[in-house]
Order: sequence, then structure tokens, then C-alpha cells
Amino acid sequence: MNTPRHNRFGDTGGTGGDLALSGSRLRARRLNPPSPLWGSNGVAFGPDGRLYVAQYLAGQISAVDPATGDIEVVVPMDGPVQSPDDLAFGADGSMYIADLIPGRVWRRSPQGAFTLVSDEVKVVNGITCVGDRLFVNEMRPGGRLLELFPDGGEPVVLTEGLALGNAMQLGPDGWLYYPHMMTNQVWRIPPDGGVPEVVAEEVHEPVAVRFDQGGELHVLSRGVEGIVTRIDLHGSGSRTLLTSGLVGLDNAAFDAENRMFVSSYASGGITELHPDGRTREVVPRGLDGPYGVTVDLGGTVYVADHYRLAGPALTDEGDPVAADGADASGGAGGVTSLTLMPFAHGVTTADGLVHFTSQYGDVHTHDPGRRTTRQRATGLNEPVGITVGPDGSLVVAEAGAGRVVSIDDGDTVTVLAEGLGHPVDVAFDTVGRCHVSDDRLGAVLRIGGDGTTTVVADGLGAPHGLAVLGDTLFTVETGPRRLTAISLSTGERRTEAEDLPVGQPPGTATRTAPALFTHGIVGAPRPFAGLASGPDGSLLLSANGEGTVWQLKTGHREKAVI
Repeated sequence: MNTPRHNRFGDTGGTGGDLALSGSRLRARRLNPPSPLWGSNGVAFGPDGRLYVAQYLAGQISAVDPATGDIEVVVPMDGPVQSPDDLAFGADGSMYIADLIPGRVWRRSPQGAFTLVSDEVKVVNGITCVGDRLFVNEMRPGGRLLELFPDGGEPVVLTEGLALGNAMQLGPDGWLYYPHMMTNQVWRIPPDGGVPEVVAEEVHEPVAVRFDQGGELHVLSRGVEGIVTRIDLHGSGSRTLLTSGLVGLDNAAFDAENRMFVSSYASGGITELHPDGRTREVVPRGLDGPYGVTVDLGGTVYVADHYRLAGPALTDEGDPVAADGADASGGAGGVTSLTLMPFAHGVTTADGLVHFTSQYGDVHTHDPGRRTTRQRATGLNEPVGITVGPDGSLVVAEAGAGRVVSIDDGDTVTVLAEGLGHPVDVAFDTVGRCHVSDDRLGAVLRIGGDGTTTVVADGLGAPHGLAVLGDTLFTVETGPRRLTAISLSTGERRTEAEDLPVGQPPGTATRTAPALFTHGIVGAPRPFAGLASGPDGSLLLSANGEGTVWQLKTGHREKAVI
């Protein structure tokens, strides 16, 4: 395997080996390799022959050499684009970008200059060029398909009523083809306007339509099986289903030799998909986040990764998979997708169940054995961290409301504390006291039985994840990027690790946070660096800057760090 190793966080922050452990008693290792991309969404070949990849969660676009896998960031996350979901190239080599959440369409000239084409398209997603003409559609119920004019002019609406539009393309018959994600259909319409027609129905979870060099239609599925439906439009209309096993397909592009390259919103990476189902990894897949992390009594690690629950792919000996390997259970990039689970951010486990939050307002309980999921609460304001209290109730940091709440077996929500700044994680100590981190207050607080709070530690730099081992409470300070230990009996602090690969890569300006919601559709979640304690006395850290889970534990130095 000659795929080069890339780290989206850069060459600092402990990415070359051990973390900076400040002389502490802890030893550290990665449980999976760093992720090269922050997920992968829209893809298109540029005039230079490289494959350009939109990374929605990061607000970033990279160019990939399909032969070597080398990656270059061409639109950085601290640039003008907030949430690129799809892209296309015009006849003059300009890149056009669908910036989903703010509803903007950008033109990036071949020289790298940005021009705003439109800010009037709601939840803009699918985008394609037909010569010098530019077309976009909206990923919302009742969405529109429009022609835009980069040199000026009012948009022209070709049709309305799209049931979540997405990646579209001009077919060999001169019509524009696009999916209706909600109704599992593929439609088409003449680019000069007219009456839209249904091309195919009962297509498996369509997310993108793409034509190969021979004019055959390929419809990608966003599901767990990685299905691609090939439809013969020239003859009988027969269908062929290819099950790739690539979880959460997003988009595809064909090169001049008719090779198909696909992206995954769920796990990132770029993969060449052969007509017979064989795959070639171009850019390794991995974690989009991660966000929260937890571990059960048996040692199984669960990671909340926005679109899915995932876990490190371990060998039979319990060691991490090598950087360019996939284990026998299907793990790729050192990560196994346990289940697609939009949208998972905080996570905890107890008694064989996995509980998770979505920053969009929900709390769920998932039973891995039965593969069932139960909603526990809805309508909360940005719930993030979650834990199980001594009485078995779920305790949640409701960041947007400045509250900590509990959810009992009957799914009744009770406020434990309110009036906080922006609580992001919760943890109980060994005597049953609840602690909460608040990244805006820069503090860890203890919640009393009457709802009052006392300061355990302040002056912290945007603390996120919390975990307790014995008398020590640990927190991830995402500002200075360090792991801090706090004695619960004396208040004494010590730095256990520094230069954590969390947050934005060093050297990038703080990016504008895209909205959590846009026109009734979910937007981009806030980053969350989770922390958990394991039954073996180790700590697990969500290193969301590089897309890894780190294990930190006492004792002898672990085997080689990935």
C-alpha cells in the first residue's frame, strides 16, 4: 500500500508521535491514525487533473492527486467559505462553490480570487456547470432549481418543489438530472426550462446522480451499504446494483479514463470504485470529528462522529490497526462504522446501552445488541455532554440554554442547574457529585442538590471534556490545547499533556461558526473535544483536530504510537 500518510492538523500538536506529557505519569497512544480530510462531500476534477474535495464540516476545500493521494488545501477553513457542500468547474477554469448554510454561491477564479455570485439560494447544495452556464439546487422540502449568472443578472427558477435536491449533472440527452432525496426519485428537466420528468423511482436513498464517460447514469446511495444504482437510459431502463460497502457515499466524479472516484460524508476519504465492486483507497477514510467518546466495561470504545457511531478498529490482540490497513471486520482508516446515527455529538454508555446527544436538540438511547434506538428527549437547546448519574438517570449539558438537565426512565426532563454560561460536559465523582465544564466561563463547576453551583476551578481556557479517576478530575482545555488534572480534595492543578491536537490547526484564524440551523434544515455542529475514563483506569481523548482517539494511561510506555 503506497498511500501517503496525511494529518489534517499539520505537523505539530503531537502528531508525529507521543503527546507532550509534561513529565506526567501518563503514557499516550493513538487508537486510530489521523484523518487526512474533515469528511468528504462534493468532488469534481479541476483543469489540472486533480480531484477537488469539499469538506462541509471544516469549511475547507482540498485538491487530491488521484495517483498518489497527495493533498493540498486550496480553500482554507479560515477563508470566506463557511460550509462548502458541492463544487463544479466552469469552462474558463473557475471553481463554483455551493456554500450551504449561509446560502451563498461563490466563484473562485483560476488566480484564486473570490467573488460572491449569489446569497439568495436557500440551503444551496447541488451545483453544476454546462459550458459557461451555472445551475444550482436547494436541499430543502419545496426546494428550487435555478440558473445563476456570475457576471450579473437575476436568477432564473427552472422548477420548484424539490424534495431535498442534491448533486446533479447534465445528461447525454442535454437534460439536467437531479435526485429527490426524500422520495427516492431521480428527475430531469431541460436547462432552458420546461416540465420536469421522473426518470426513476424507488431508488435506494439517492444522494447524487453522475454520468460516466459512456453516458451511463450512476445514482449514489447515502446509506450504510454504499449502494450505487446503474441505470441504462439508452435501452430498456434496466438497473444494476453495486454494493460497495463504503458507508455514507456522498458524491462521485469520473476522470478522462472513466475511472470512478467517490467521497463519503460519514467517514471522509477518497476511494476509486471499480465497476466490479473492487476499491482502491486514494485518501484513507477516518473520523469526521470526533466529538464525544466513551468506553464500556468490556473495553469497547464508542465515538460520536456527527453522522455515525464509530469505534477504533482493533486487531485480535487489541492493538490499533496499522495506518494504511483495514481490519477483518471492515474497519477502514483504523475506524469501524458501528451504525449511521445522525447526529451524534455527546456519548456515554452504561448497562449495555449507548446514550447520545445531538446538538440539534435530541437525546437518544441506542441498544447495540438489538440495533434499536429510542428517543429520550427532544427540543433541547444544543445538548452536548452526557453521562449517567448514580440513580441511572441521564444527565446532559444543555449548552444553548445554559442548563444541566436530567432525564429519568420515564423520559421526564428535570432542570438540575440553570443560569450557566455555556455548559458543554458533565461528570460525576466517586461520591456522586455532579461537575460541569463551561467553556465561556472558563470554569469547572460543582452542582449542589439545590441547584446552586460552586467553582472547582476557574481561569481555564475553554474547557470541554470532563472525566474523573479517583480523586482527580480531568478536563480538556481547548484554548491552550492541554489536559489539566484537578484534585477534588485540594483543588491543586497540574498539566498532564500539552499541544493536544484539538480545535483548528495551528496558524489558522478562528473561523466564523456556521449556524446550527438554516431554513429548517440542520446546519454545522460546534466542535467538542470529549474525554472519558475507562474501566482500566485510562483516559480516552477525542482529538478532533486530527480525527483520532488518544488513550492515556499510567504505567509502562505503550507499543508504538500510530
